[in-house]
Order: sequence, then C-alpha cells, then structure tokens
Amino acid sequence: MGMVVLTMKASVIEMFLVLLVTGIHSNKEMAKKIKRPKFTVPQINCDVKAGKIINPEFIVKCPAGCQDPKYHVYGTDIYASYSSVCGAAVHSGVLDNSGGKILVRKVAGQSGYKGSYSNGVQSLSLPRWRESFIILGTTIQPVTLIQGLAVTAAEDSHSTLPKPSPSEASATSSPRPRPVGHGSGETDLWSTTSYASGQNSPGANPGIQRPDSVGAAFQKPVGADVSLGEMELWKPGSALLDAGFVPKEELSTQSLEPVSQGDPNCRIDLSFLIDGSSSIGRRRFRIQKQFLTDVAQALDIGPAGPLMGVVQYGDNPATQFSLKTHMNSRDLKAAIEKITQRGGLSNAGRAISFVTKNFFSKVNGNRGGAPNVAVVLVDGWPTDKVEEASRLARESGINIFFITIEGAVENEKQYVVEPNFANKAVCRTNGFYSFNVQSWFGLHKTVQPLVKRVCDTDRLACSKTCFNSADLGFVIDGSSSVGTGNFRTVLQFVANLSKEFEISETDTRIGAVQYTYEQRLEFGFDKYNTKPDILNAIKRVGYWSGGTSTGAAINYALEQLFKKSKPNKRKLMILITDGRSYDDVRIPAMAAHHKGVITYAIGVAWAAQDELEVIATYPAKDHSFFVDEFDNLYKFVPRIIQNICTEFNSQPRN
Repeated sequence: MGMVVLTMKASVIEMFLVLLVTGIHSNKEMAKKIKRPKFTVPQINCDVKAGKIINPEFIVKCPAGCQDPKYHVYGTDIYASYSSVCGAAVHSGVLDNSGGKILVRKVAGQSGYKGSYSNGVQSLSLPRWRESFIILGTTIQPVTLIQGLAVTAAEDSHSTLPKPSPSEASATSSPRPRPVGHGSGETDLWSTTSYASGQNSPGANPGIQRPDSVGAAFQKPVGADVSLGEMELWKPGSALLDAGFVPKEELSTQSLEPVSQGDPNCRIDLSFLIDGSSSIGRRRFRIQKQFLTDVAQALDIGPAGPLMGVVQYGDNPATQFSLKTHMNSRDLKAAIEKITQRGGLSNAGRAISFVTKNFFSKVNGNRGGAPNVAVVLVDGWPTDKVEEASRLARESGINIFFITIEGAVENEKQYVVEPNFANKAVCRTNGFYSFNVQSWFGLHKTVQPLVKRVCDTDRLACSKTCFNSADLGFVIDGSSSVGTGNFRTVLQFVANLSKEFEISETDTRIGAVQYTYEQRLEFGFDKYNTKPDILNAIKRVGYWSGGTSTGAAINYALEQLFKKSKPNKRKLMILITDGRSYDDVRIPAMAAHHKGVITYAIGVAWAAQDELEVIATYPAKDHSFFVDEFDNLYKFVPRIIQNICTEFNSQPRN
C-alpha cells in the first residue's frame, strides 16, 4: 500500500514539473509573439533641406558623400533652414563624409548668416531667412511607456548624449511619443530628449551655443494620447516622406478618436490682436469674442491647416494663448469664451511690437513654413503710433491686417494720434489688408471675407522671400567665341543659380533665351514647374554658334519672356556674355529698366566692362560682374544670390 502511495506522489510531482516547464515555454513563445515592433532611424538624402521637415526636433540618418559642394549650406553653427541638413552636419563637424545619425533642432530665423569653410564644406552667406536649425550631435532616447504603448529606443554605444537617469529625465522634459506599427525588429530612434533653453546639450558640438530663442522643443506629457497628427507625418504623400525620408516599414495611422487635422488649403499661423481697452465696454468686448469664435469655426483649426493664437492689448499686451495651445476649433472656442477684458488704453502699436518679438517664435508653435498673419482689431483708433512697429513686423514676414470698428468721424479725427494709421500699418495699401466696419453690430459680416483673404496664401505679400517670388530669365550668349566646352560651363552656372530658388508655378519660375546674331527661346516661364524639370531643360540646351547681338537679345527677352511675367512677380534678368556686342545695348537696357526688369550682367573673357555697366540695373557695382575665365563663373553664385536677397529685403512693402 505504501509503495502505491509513493508511486502516485511521484507521478503527481512529475506531472506538475511537466506542466511548469510547458507553461514557461508557452510564456516565452507568447512573449516572442507579442514583442513590440521597432523601427530604424529615418534615412534622408543629402539634398534634403531642414525647412522641408516640419518637426521642431528630430533625429535622422545621413548617407555618405554629403560633403559635395552641390548640397548647399548657409551659415555657421546656426544654419538657415534652406540648407542641406546633412551638409550642415558635416560642416559643423558632427559628421564626417561617411554619414551617420544626427540630432537636429529648429530655432528662430536670423537677420544674417555668415559663410565659412569648415570640414571640407564651404557654407554660404545669406542676409535673412525665416527659420534656422542647429546640429546637436546624436542621441538615443530611453524606453518610455505612454498609455500602454511601448515606445522603445535602444542604447547606442556611440551616442554623444548620455542616457539620463529617471530623475534627470523628469527634470528636463517628457519624451515625445511616436507612431507604432508593424516593423522588422529594428529600433525607432525618432524621439528625442529636450534640454533647457540657453544651455548646451550634453555631448553636443562644442562650437555651438544654444541661442536663448530656441526654447523647449515641442513635447507631450507622459500619458498623453499619440495624436493623429503625429501619425499623419508618416502617411504616403506626407511632408516627411516627400522630404526624402525612407522608412523601413509603413506605420499604422490609426488613432483612438478621429480629430480634424484642419484645412490644408489654409495652412497659416494666425495671431489675433484684440482690443481690451476700457473704452470698448463689456458688450462690445463680448461681440469681439463672438467674432473670434466665428472665425475659429470657419477656419477649421488643426495641425495640418491653420493655427490660431490670441493677444489682448490695453495699456500693455499679453498673450491669451499661443499657436500651439489649442489644436482644434472646439477647444479654441472654449478658450476664447474664458478671455476677460484687461482695460486701459488702446496701445495697438505696442501690441504689434510684442507680437513681432514674442508671438511668432518656434517655442510658441510657429511652424516656419506657414505664412505668419496678424489681424489687429481696433475700437475707433489706437492711442499710440503703429507705423514703425508695423514696418518692423512686415520686414519680419508678418502679414498685417487691420479691422477698424466705428472709426473716427470728422469731429473726432483731431484726437487720432496717427492719421491714416491703417494704411501705414498693413502689408499693402490696396484695400486687401484692411476692413473698415461702421458698427460693432455689423462685425459678423466680416467673418467670411476675412477668412477668404487670410487663406489666400498667394496674396500674402509679406510671406514672399527672395527665393520664391521671381520670374527669372537667363539670356545666354551662344556666339562662336564661347565654344562648346565653355558653353557647357555656362549652362552649369545657370543650373547652379537656378538650384537656389524655390521653383513652382506659384513660386519662382525660370525661363531662358540663347542668342547669337539671332535669338531663340529655349523655354518660357510657364514651360516647367519643378526644379528637376528645369535642371533637365538647362542640360538639354544645345550650343548654337554665331555672332554677338546683345541689344537685340535683350529686346527679344523682354517680348518673349518678361511680357508673360506675372504681375505679382519680381522680374530678374541674368545676361551672360563673353564679348562686346555688335549692336547698341543702351536703348534695350533702358527699356528693360523702364519695365521694371532687374538686370544682372555677367561678363567673361573679352566682355566689355562699359557695356556690362550699361546693361546692369543701378547701382552697377551690385549688378555687374566680370570674370577672366569661364571656369571661375561658379564663384559668383553666392554673391549674386546674396545681392538678389539683399535687394529684395530692402524694398518697402507698401
């Protein structure tokens, strides 16, 4: 009997051990099956510009070979967002020409970028640009859990930024979530860790100091939902993919609840400056808030469309909420309802200065690529001057709109501090940027006209830059003295200049004429609308050979190219010749200047200096150039671009 009991006990123990081992094995198999996917660092091409990437802070992987001078870089330490991301990384010393991972942070635009030669890369100077970036090094973020989604980042033994402790991580920032989908077992390093403004990130390039204007990167607190907006960045046709990113897998774009991403046809950064002065009264202040609510509803606020913030002014201005505070019309309307009146004077000029210096910054949600629009509401008239403050705002690229309600009648005009203040403030004195509303009770009628105008990005003149607002015509000498080899060098010079511009049907357009005794239209402004098409068209231009009739060529270009230029475009002519003209150039040059065509004359070898100065727009020292050999033409590309931009930025906006 005892033997039977012992045998039964042994069987039970053996069965228990089998079940235990089987359970452990099953758990391991299940763990393998539910192991969360990981992804690679997004790979970009050498020619991807920082301005094409919408994230305020990002990690990408650069390929080898980005030291090539064709990938242009503008600035030193702080680079204009028109620069190649990877080229800037090589110039800064963070990468060598073999490529690698880099951490990039967007910062505010600068009033000037200084070129320099560093690490085999020649960066160029640029007078002004709307957005900048800095290269911080490389970083890999630690594991973070966000509402049950495992957001994993592996530790990189070569990272220049050390992994922070839990206390350090909570003291600096909350890591951004990122999209999760089906991967191939590789690691996603897209998220980054932010560091306090004004300090160097640990391990960052020692030559780069963090500007005070950088601010904290856009972050989400731990526990926040992964938004549809962040998922959308990875959908086919998105800004990230269009910019040259090559994700290893297609990521999931599902969200917990559908949220409007905003109207993509009205992608603007909008600030309302509302009058909170004592003279407006409570009732009219409520009407003003209702007007804002109606505008918010009509705009369809969202991260892919318009964003809106509000500044209230009285004696002094104050931000009620910034661009990044509310990302949909519903939340925005609720926030508007909570605004309380400040009282005081109606210092609109002071408010415009405040917005210029503070509101449209990266830390407050400014997206860089979206036009900046400021709508100023005034009860009657301002109690300070607005002209100088508005001029500085316009020069910063801010499109100023004025809505004057119940303006001064004849016997009140003596109290107006600055007569004709609205026309002195707005971006163009053509009626497009100003509204004069007779009564507060009629303000609601302005909602739709205002929304239509602020969303008409083609007419937001203060958003135009030297790179996206021209019709640029090349007039190329194809005479016998040039020769086939030198002609190809000239075409490369034309291509190098064309690469600098933002080319599309609504941005800069390119055309070309070749001339000898006769003239030939190679392609007009409306022929090609993309940069690759333009560069291919330039490459296909065939050498003609013949005499040199430069005067006739200028007249031909005026008729065949610039007569078809759009009214809102700057007209730029760049003429390249290697000798003295057989005909007179003075009268054709005067005709070009009279028609508003800004002419640059580039002379090579046997070109006549006196003719170049006659052809060039005044002052000739800024518009005429001479080089002794064709092979040295490339040296003038940065200077010509800088002169074009300096001239554009110095022009009055009205």
